[in-house]
Amino acid sequence: MRIFDIMESILIHPESAEQLKTVKAFLKALNIQFEPQPNTLPPHVLKGIEESIKQHESGQTISLKEFKEKHLSNK
Repeated sequence: MRIFDIMESILIHPESAEQLKTVKAFLKALNIQFEPQPNTLPPHVLKGIEESIKQHESGQTISLKEFKEKHLSNK
């Protein structure tokens, strides 16, 4: 005898604004509750991206070949 059914949640990854709009309309039409979640990155990731952009703008870059030699070579 089942006392209750365990429900599960799904996480959907639309690839365009049009897909997102369509999925939301579909869920609303079926009267399925959903909670939009902002797609944000953690502060430490945003800080790293900002630092990398500044390094690139100031010319502090190396080629892929240089990177491989420096970080991936068998020493």
